[in-house]
Amino acid sequence: MPIIRSAIKRARQATKRRDRNVEIKKNIKAARKALETKPSSAALSKAQSELDKAVKKGLLSKNTVARRKSALAKQAKLAGVKLGAGETKVAAKPVAKKAAAKKAPASATKATAKPATKKAPVKKVAAKKPVAKKVAK
Repeated sequence: MPIIRSAIKRARQATKRRDRNVEIKKNIKAARKALETKPSSAALSKAQSELDKAVKKGLLSKNTVARRKSALAKQAKLAGVKLGAGETKVAAKPVAKKAAAKKAPASATKATAKPATKKAPVKKVAAKKPVAKKVAK
């Protein structure tokens, strides 16, 4: 047991960090096992999300996580999971409703329509010129 005040604080911090790291690793393992037992796009998304959290907290390096996420995606594909299938169905429905809602007022008389407000002009960014490489002689 440390005696110096700063060493006591470091021991406290190390304990908290260890507990957090163990919890994150347990979440990663649980999400991976859930994907193995019942493959679905939601399970894959959850597993990849847990790995991203580990990178954000500094527990795993980004290359390690990239390798693991790739392996998870490959495993899910072999199991027949459609990657990203759930998101496209959800996004398609609100767009159709908005289009139908806009068509009804357009068919009304033009006198009742409000004038369109002007949008701020978009600034164009000049493209950077490529730098010429020097040839070694």
